[in-house]
Amino acid sequence: MESKIRRAISERGCVHLALLDPEKPFHKLPQVLQDLESIGTAAIMIGGSTVRSNAQLDRMVETVKNSCRLPTILFPNNESGISRHADAIFFMSLLNSSNPRYLIGAQAMGAPAVKTFGIEPIPLGYIVVGPSNTAVSNIGEVERVPYSKPEIAANFALAGQYLGMRFVYLEAGSGARNPVDAEMVKRVSSTIDVPVIVGGGIRTGSQAELIARSGASVIVTGTVLENEGTGPVKQIISSIKRA
Repeated sequence: MESKIRRAISERGCVHLALLDPEKPFHKLPQVLQDLESIGTAAIMIGGSTVRSNAQLDRMVETVKNSCRLPTILFPNNESGISRHADAIFFMSLLNSSNPRYLIGAQAMGAPAVKTFGIEPIPLGYIVVGPSNTAVSNIGEVERVPYSKPEIAANFALAGQYLGMRFVYLEAGSGARNPVDAEMVKRVSSTIDVPVIVGGGIRTGSQAELIARSGASVIVTGTVLENEGTGPVKQIISSIKRA
């Protein structure tokens, strides 16, 4: 799975991933998934900050796999966010959390299941940034990195790379008022040698294009898909391709 993402990045420059939350109902989900596949989404991420039901998670993963050919990547909030049916998992550490549980504790609890189920782990450094007071910032007990301090985000990202993480994710948070600042994306992407993923608050093609031009290798959208369907996502993917 990781090799497929890296190959797509190499070919396209920047790719789109769609994030689905198992706790939030999607109207006509099979059709939405087929539309995402047709407009160029590279993979489906599945997870959310408050997911607690493995049954819900399993149903969502199985629905994705039965509805389209897009690969599934788990985006877990803790050890409960693991499904045996998924292709891969972003095995991530919340680098700016003040709680050791989100740095390594939950990962140690979930690692045996990842191995038992044969899910491909993709090491990822996760950094929550910006001013928005979102679910992930509260639950993850993060010390948010302000957009005015891109050098701090770059330092966290570089530390993640040196710890062996093969992707870095800059997260504004689900439903954030504004996406990650372009200058922060530019600073981080120019500092590290691994792909930069950017998510949270991206609602328009112009926002996505600016972030892609600033050095992002992957752009993630979730809330706009939940609220408005695939129309805006199609525009976002077109803008990424243009960038």
